[in-house]
Amino acid sequence: MKNISIIGSTGSIGTQALDIVRSNGDLNVVALSCGRNIELIEKQAREFNPELVSVMSEEDAETLRVKLADTNIKVASGMEGLCAVSSYDKADMVLTAVVGMIGVEPTLAAIEAGKDIALANKETLVTAGHLVMKAAAEKGVKILPVDSEHSAIFQSLQGNRRGLQSEIDNLVSRILLTASGGPFRGRKKEELENVTVEQALKHPNWSMGPKITIDSASMVNKGLEVIEAHWLFDTDIDDIEVLIQPQSIIHSAVEYKDGAVIAQLGTPDMKLPIQYAFYYPERRYLAGERLDFTKISSIVIEKPEYDTFLGIPLAKKASRIGGSMPTVMNEANEHAVAAFLAGKIKFLEIYEMIEYAMSQHTVIPDVDLKGILETRDATDALLRGKYNV
Repeated sequence: MKNISIIGSTGSIGTQALDIVRSNGDLNVVALSCGRNIELIEKQAREFNPELVSVMSEEDAETLRVKLADTNIKVASGMEGLCAVSSYDKADMVLTAVVGMIGVEPTLAAIEAGKDIALANKETLVTAGHLVMKAAAEKGVKILPVDSEHSAIFQSLQGNRRGLQSEIDNLVSRILLTASGGPFRGRKKEELENVTVEQALKHPNWSMGPKITIDSASMVNKGLEVIEAHWLFDTDIDDIEVLIQPQSIIHSAVEYKDGAVIAQLGTPDMKLPIQYAFYYPERRYLAGERLDFTKISSIVIEKPEYDTFLGIPLAKKASRIGGSMPTVMNEANEHAVAAFLAGKIKFLEIYEMIEYAMSQHTVIPDVDLKGILETRDATDALLRGKYNV
């Protein structure tokens, strides 16, 4: 029996993870957390009977305590509660399925407590990759990627590595990170000027939460994933190439020095990387659609339009500068996406806000957790003052 904690249990990844728990008799949920969806987390708590649940506000926590008064489930709140869930003593593994920088502190708390991490929160590595990977190495815990692309890279590397982190053989030439291109693939910059929130949320292949769907439309998501791959696989940022694969059949690949390319292919189903992380290195049966090669007439590969979709070049620039700059880039994007979803800015202003925040920042070279959180808050304040959103 493997005991798991899930932070972000009511979101897209969290709910799919609980589907996997339902399908396997040897996974046991000991702790759950969510933001504000107390109705759903109450249902999850009653079904899976964790010992601890947490929500963000104390007001919601008090409401949930009343709802769960007939159980023995403890209810916590805030960042303290989130860290309590991620470091819960009975958990063997923590799935970090929250969206945004809110995942940094609970992920570090889980590592400090010696928990293996199933990582679906890319912002944690974007902003604090140097801290997370160092802490994981010191504690001897596994960081198992759940993003479909990074899981694909991880799977493609299995025949050429001795461990999980920092032991990749030097026969690897480059990482080929694929992207669907999102809902606006092929459009020019002028065509994106007046796109709506509804249009941006219509992803052609994947069913995801609103923030990551907008990130996919802007391709900021792929830029963040480049930085994530840099930290996960100890690979130079310039040895990570992004390719557009609009059918979402090739989830990513690794090219070796001899020219061989090993890729992971499959249908666009997030349950596969979640289950692979839960049971690594074992593979188990997973119900669902299979890839039928007899129905595939071709596999399309395209280059990204960097002049239109600025997410990747902005992320690579932030990563090359290093220090606190990736935090600025990430926080500016979080702020801008929230404003776009609220109808307060236009789509292309997402890039404008990121570029402005990066241009105004004085880099902290060897930034610690305190500096990362202060940089986040300063970036948020800067954008609120400039754009009034």
